[in-house]
Parts: sequence; structure tokens; C-alpha cells
Amino acid sequence: MIARSWRGWTSPESADAYESLLKGDIIPGIEALDIPGFQGIELWRLDGPSEVEFVTTMWFDSIDALRMFAGEDYETAVVPPRARALLSRFEGQSRHYTVEKAR
Repeated sequence: MIARSWRGWTSPESADAYESLLKGDIIPGIEALDIPGFQGIELWRLDGPSEVEFVTTMWFDSIDALRMFAGEDYETAVVPPRARALLSRFEGQSRHYTVEKAR
């Protein structure tokens, strides 16, 4: 299994709007793609005094399944324009980990 991890940051004022966009539109849109080998997505949030960090981790059975989501250049982050508008900064590359042991 492959875990795809990515981080983005918002101002505290934009954090709730960004989280709502993810939960209400972006994540359901990814799930609706019904990509074979896609196992799910997690969203984590860490509130800080000057910015809020978000981490998404997506789970795929294989690199081939991951490529069906992100394309051949699968290391490049997939960040829709509506999300970019709410982010103050974000990682341009996603990280990919081989899951050696799951829960």
C-alpha cells in the first residue's frame, strides 16, 4: 500500500472555509472518481497562533492506482484553484510512503 501525504497552510481566518471546501467538495469529488485501488483519504488539522496546518493522506493499493489520480507526474501536488485561493502556502510535491504495517 502507498500513502500519499501533503501539507498546506492557511491563515486562522481562512481555516474553517478551507476545511469546509475540503469536506464538502474536494474530498467527495475525489471519492466520486471511484479510482480502482484508492482506499480512502484522511484530513488532519493543527491550529497554531499565526497559521493553521492541514495534512491530507490518501491511501492507494499501488503506484499505478496513484497515477490514475495524480497522473504520470504523480509527485506533483494536486491543488485545485479554489483551494489555492484559501491557502497561504503549500507543498508543491506530495510525499509517498510504502506502508509497511497498517492498523
